[in-house]
Amino acid sequence: MYNIDIATIAIIAANVLVSMKGFNDTSFFERYKFSIGAIKAGQKDRMATSGFLHVDISHLLFNMLTLYFFAGVVINWFDTTKFLIIYAVSLLGGSLLALSFHKDEPYYSAVGASGAVTGILYSAILLQPNMRLGIMFIPIPVPAYVVGIGYLLYSIYGMKKRLGNIGHTAHFGGAIGGYLTTLLFMPSLLQTDTLMVGLLALPIVLLLVLEKMGKI
Repeated sequence: MYNIDIATIAIIAANVLVSMKGFNDTSFFERYKFSIGAIKAGQKDRMATSGFLHVDISHLLFNMLTLYFFAGVVINWFDTTKFLIIYAVSLLGGSLLALSFHKDEPYYSAVGASGAVTGILYSAILLQPNMRLGIMFIPIPVPAYVVGIGYLLYSIYGMKKRLGNIGHTAHFGGAIGGYLTTLLFMPSLLQTDTLMVGLLALPIVLLLVLEKMGKI
């Protein structure tokens, strides 16, 4: 039986309550969503509040299920406090990268816990890179590190091509936040699992290089 931590319950509850409010109150949704124009005008709180809003039930459910499955890995390796810090840093990391990449698009907006949840996912993968994950349309479980690297490479492609109505930039920023905070809390990974730390850093380095070259 999976024992869910109180911190995970609290985050899921906060996301559900805020999202439900947003579903039923358009003015509330518009006031607290991520919006480049509003943030640059001084409403910095949107960088955090947008992480608790969702566009619909399926969006909310997908993010909360992902959090449910991977939060326990991070909590078991660290503790509740460090888990909450990784979640918060990942949320803000997603918002900061989105702000950086879309700073000249005043009408760009986004909502969702995806950045924070991706940070928890990437942290869990860094801690347990060889755990097996089931992927849709793939008949056998795939090593977690392959999923993590592949997901970030897809996010880079999505950022470059502007694929769908998805905040690829926030996902990537969240992953960076989760990756760096996990190493801050457990620097021994640099020695005990150097290869995996390096492999999981490759998409991050690639993004920085592409951005420096003006390719993205």
